[in-house]
Amino acid sequence: MGEVFQEAPNKRRNELINKLIVHNIFKKGDKQLFELTLKELENEYYYIQKECHPHCDIGSIQWKNCSKLTS
Repeated sequence: MGEVFQEAPNKRRNELINKLIVHNIFKKGDKQLFELTLKELENEYYYIQKECHPHCDIGSIQWKNCSKLTS
């Protein structure tokens, strides 16, 4: 029964670690991500989301080699 209760937090920790890695965050201070608590990972992820512009995130459209159209 205890394993069921541990599965959800462990899954959430892994998701947060993967999302932070996508944003090129591998450590916080002198600790690796896997050494952080779930709360520390959530705080770091929410901080990154707050600082990140919504149109520069992974999966957004990135324009390259665009030139202005002249009429």
